Amino acid sequence: MVEDITKISIKNTDHSRLSSVDWDNLPFGKVFSDHMFTMNYANGQWENPEIVPYGNIDMSPATSVLHYGQSCFEGMKAHKNDKGEILLFRVNENIERLNISAERMCMPEIPKELFVEALKTLLELDRDWVPSIEGYSLYIRPFIIATDPYVGIRPSETYKFIIFTCPVGSYYSSSVPVKIETEYSRAVQGGTGFAKAAGNYAAALYPAKLGQDNGYTQLIWTDAKEHKYIEEAGTMNIIFRIGDKLISPKSGDTILNGITKRSVLDIARSWGYQVEERKVTVEEIIKSFENGSIQEAFGAGTAATIASINCIHYNDQDYFLPEPSEDFFSTKVLSFLNDYKKGLIEDKFNWLIRV
Repeated sequence: MVEDITKISIKNTDHSRLSSVDWDNLPFGKVFSDHMFTMNYANGQWENPEIVPYGNIDMSPATSVLHYGQSCFEGMKAHKNDKGEILLFRVNENIERLNISAERMCMPEIPKELFVEALKTLLELDRDWVPSIEGYSLYIRPFIIATDPYVGIRPSETYKFIIFTCPVGSYYSSSVPVKIETEYSRAVQGGTGFAKAAGNYAAALYPAKLGQDNGYTQLIWTDAKEHKYIEEAGTMNIIFRIGDKLISPKSGDTILNGITKRSVLDIARSWGYQVEERKVTVEEIIKSFENGSIQEAFGAGTAATIASINCIHYNDQDYFLPEPSEDFFSTKVLSFLNDYKKGLIEDKFNWLIRV
């Protein structure tokens, strides 16, 4: 809890770095906006919400997050329309998922009203950092970390919540080749696969690097028990168009409940597509290549929105997919989502919040 969520103190930066941004050569996730929101948890409540200039945070070498990984985060984007309004996409779902992750990691939840108020205040202060350039957006990273200076395995008694932002362009500039992973695992039943826990991503780095060393941009993760069922594609959910159906592994204990994927499938249903969320076997996907029924495969996630897949590797064989054309579902839904997030399409799903 917080005593008064409206009392967010603001310390403005003395010098904005906005004029130094090279918009023609903008790396993803390396250029940060002027301010960030911070708040501390102690004595059973959140306190001292404030917006300060973006900068480093001090911590003890014994800080528990550094040793035991008690950390979770979210990812979302802000867009600017032609009226100069800042638009946020499905923020309530991000808040809900952050709190689901926090509960799993034995961390305190963030009050929804505070999250929205903090985010709106931060974006209003740094509104000039929200790009108006086609294909660009402002990436938003909220996260919670354990801050006890204590080397002992127990839940921390203190935490820090931070929101910072960074302008970004496209995550992938073209379709990507991927490899079905059958040795390493991303998540197990009873684990943290459904949460956006920092350790999930650290554990995926080594097998992903092995795949990249062999020319595959990302991995398609399979279940840890049998490596029989498709789960995720790298850091994204995965969707296949087989025949006239859109098929995707159902979110659950080992699969993140992706907001972008849910949006894609909601749109598909509204367009009249048949959608199936269920267990998807590796064998089914390979057979769809062999009989020619697979039309498309793509990842869906916040950073890339839609990442088309042009090759799937399995058992020492590459299975190729055509480059997406304008009539592909993935192309059309990407265009629709981009326009939707900028307010160019009627908000019939009630997904947008304006700042």
